[in-house]
Amino acid sequence: MFIILLLITLFFSLLISTIVVFLFAKPITKILGRLVSEELAPTWRRYILFATYVVGISAGIRLWEMEKYITPNKDGVILQLTANRWVIEIYKTIIDSLQGIAWMLLIFFLFALVGYVILRGFEMRKQNSKGD
Repeated sequence: MFIILLLITLFFSLLISTIVVFLFAKPITKILGRLVSEELAPTWRRYILFATYVVGISAGIRLWEMEKYITPNKDGVILQLTANRWVIEIYKTIIDSLQGIAWMLLIFFLFALVGYVILRGFEMRKQNSKGD
């Protein structure tokens, strides 16, 4: 049962990551196209989307928490995977995958915002120096 739980959590975290990648591919492409050169944007886009998969899967599969289903507790009892526990584990997988990806994208968008502000500052300074 543990192997099946591991595979199902992998499936759901991969599914969630794929959905998020599908939803955010265009905005990431536009942001990177504005911040970096046209030659570098596809490479950075590929890296960000790969990182989204890595973060989503690693956040969704919580091996340290799943050990409770294969390791006996203090009383020597191993927890059984009941229907309720399956639902909770799948729910945790979905929420943790989304949460991990959300933090990663938040950090990316914050750095992109700072980069955009710096870029606009240089552009405005260049326009002001041409106008003088």
